[in-house]
This record gives sequence, structure tokens and C-alpha cells, in this order.
Amino acid sequence: MGNRSTFLSICFLVLFTYTVADVCTKPKVSASAYTTQDATVLTNIAFVAELSLNCENHVTGLPLYAEINGRTLPAARIGDDNKYQVSWTEDVKKAKSGDYSINLYDEEGYAALRKALRSGEDPSSVKSLVTVVVNYPGAYQGPWVNSEFMAAILSVLVWYLAFTARSKLLA
Repeated sequence: MGNRSTFLSICFLVLFTYTVADVCTKPKVSASAYTTQDATVLTNIAFVAELSLNCENHVTGLPLYAEINGRTLPAARIGDDNKYQVSWTEDVKKAKSGDYSINLYDEEGYAALRKALRSGEDPSSVKSLVTVVVNYPGAYQGPWVNSEFMAAILSVLVWYLAFTARSKLLA
């Protein structure tokens, strides 16, 4: 009986150590972002944020989840264990220029966020691991006046000038 309880104690200790080790202390993040700049023929604006997360306790490979404007999605791990990518799209008409906050959560924080959303609480009451800000300057959606319209206006103007000049010559 003594060997069995010792074995269970060791298993519990290993399991406890494994779960405690997956907590990131004093996270520091560096990020870069890409947003669609030309929306003349697009229906959605793409947002891509690549970030590198460094924890003081050197934890790597954490599963992260992102929350952007009330929408949650997983952060994809890219490259090595502490690089992540978060991407999403917005309709061209709904995408507003300015800052977009990406709140990142570990598994425990994500569970608390989901619980808050299910119970109708304010999601900002749940503390995120880190927050990354992506600036969207807006996208070019084409000229204010189409070239076909400008060609039609110019042709009417040329016709009017020619007609006026002809009328003066014949008078």
C-alpha cells in the first residue's frame, strides 16, 4: 500500500508541476501588424498581427486566445514556440480607421472570458494576459469620381465649347 500511495503522490506532484508551469509571469510582447491598404475591388479588410510573447519564467508554447471587439478566436503558433499570429477580416463598410485592441488570454483567462460572455457580464472585467494594439489607417477605396464620369463630363464640355465657337463664327 505504501508504494501505491508514493506513486500517486509523485504522479500528483508531476501533474501539479506541469499545470503550474503553464502560467506566464510578467509577459512582454512585441508585435507587428499588416492591414489591407487598397480596397478598390475587395469586400473585406484583412488584419494580421504577428507577435512574440516572452515570459519572465521562460514558459513557451502556451495556447493563446484573442478577443477583438467581442469576437474570440485562437492565436495560431508560427515558427518557434513563442511566436503567434492573430488574423481576422472586417467588411469594408464596417472597418473603421483607428486602433483595434487585441486582448490575449491564456487557457485560464479564456475560460473566464467565455464564462463572462455566457453569463452576460462585461468581458472587460476579465483581465487579459497582454493587449496588443493594431492601427488601421484606412484603405483606399478608389477615386471620388470615376474616370468614365469624368470622360463624359469632358466630352460634354468639349461639345459645348465647339458649339459655342461655331455659333459665334456663323453669326
